[in-house]
Amino acid sequence: MTAPHPAASAGPGTAAPVEPGAAPAVARAGSPHAAVLLSSQLVFNIGFYAVVPFLAVVMRDDLGLGALAIGLVLGARTFSQQGLFLLGGMLADRFGPRALIAAGCVVRVSGYLGLALAAGLPGFLVGAILTGLGGALFSPALQSLVADADARARPSRRPGRPSLFAALVLVGEVGAAVGPLAGAALLGLGFSATVLVGTALFAAVGVALWWVIPADAGRVVASPAGSAPAVPAPPVDRWAAVRDRRFLAFSALFAVDLVAYNQLYLGVPLELARAGAGTAAVGSAFLAVSLLTIALQWPVALLAQRLGPGRALALGFGTTATGFAALALGSVMPPPAGAELVPVGVLVVCLTLGHMTAGPVTMALVPSFAAGRPTASFYGLLASCGGIAVLVAGGVVGALLDDAPAVAWAILAALPVAAAIGLPRLLPAPPAAPAAPPTTTPDAPRIPETGPHAR
Repeated sequence: MTAPHPAASAGPGTAAPVEPGAAPAVARAGSPHAAVLLSSQLVFNIGFYAVVPFLAVVMRDDLGLGALAIGLVLGARTFSQQGLFLLGGMLADRFGPRALIAAGCVVRVSGYLGLALAAGLPGFLVGAILTGLGGALFSPALQSLVADADARARPSRRPGRPSLFAALVLVGEVGAAVGPLAGAALLGLGFSATVLVGTALFAAVGVALWWVIPADAGRVVASPAGSAPAVPAPPVDRWAAVRDRRFLAFSALFAVDLVAYNQLYLGVPLELARAGAGTAAVGSAFLAVSLLTIALQWPVALLAQRLGPGRALALGFGTTATGFAALALGSVMPPPAGAELVPVGVLVVCLTLGHMTAGPVTMALVPSFAAGRPTASFYGLLASCGGIAVLVAGGVVGALLDDAPAVAWAILAALPVAAAIGLPRLLPAPPAAPAAPPTTTPDAPRIPETGPHAR
């Protein structure tokens, strides 16, 4: 991976060269090497997926809780993370990514300790909420640092190479694949042992990043001495993302991606059960998602880079819509014997391909929407819109999947079509090109009015 290099600052009165579609250059304090950020994402996901996928099993088998209580705990955890991303992003823009990453790790460690000590529903509920809140605090901050590192690496990156966000998704998926394996192995020692290992991972990464990340990383700084008179950094508008109507509309429409991807947890297990597959098939589906992402994320990101943001978003959401359409058709016209799992298999593949196409492209577009403003609140709004959409759509889709599955799948197919059409029309406007200097030409020779060369 190309190492990021600090970008040269433009002098006073000059415009730094800007790539088409890129955000204007802004003087920012440096952030850690890209490898540090990617490694942190890997460890974060291992620590998360070693614990959270087993919460439902532990609550059912160890605590004897019913489906309603389990759903309450898991829903509270999801909403406390996705729904509060905007808050985490605004706080990161106010206090800096370093402080919010540290605070998020402390809160998640507290949540994990609460889960380890919980003896009933109240303890598990509080632990789950703190676990989600920790992610809401550190994730937008980490994403903003990745955006800064990507901007610094862009001038030295070979043409056609994907952004660092493709690598972020890739290493995150490796963690999502390794985490459950580690968690399953540790469960033999008890759930508390599993949670304590996850706690140690988050504590270690939090301390390491506190020492590695500069205190002013990712924050707007004054011009360096010698390049311009020192001026105070502009005040941070923490509501800039919400006030940006174009980005707000983009975020609301992109929320379809999370609604669609959430069907891996809601619709796919129900459809597998309806097709007569056992619980092992659910595990196989998630394994397929991880393997597809690890194997194809980088090639898909290369393709998206060649297509450009608009066409890549249309392709990604169009692929997702195809998967839902296949399952809607399979609900109306059941497949022949022996092929009952084909429609849901098509959905899993299309969901994964669509998500890995659209996700990194969108994450790389956020700095262009921010246009030089702090980016953490923009990433936070993007995620919070997805969390709210999942909360609203979950009940509607869940009810339809029980009574009218074909209608549910048809609606889920129509939503990505709308996103594929609308999102390319909401892309950030390209930055205005600097005015060209006036063209001057030598004066034409003056023809004398008198003398031998007169007209």
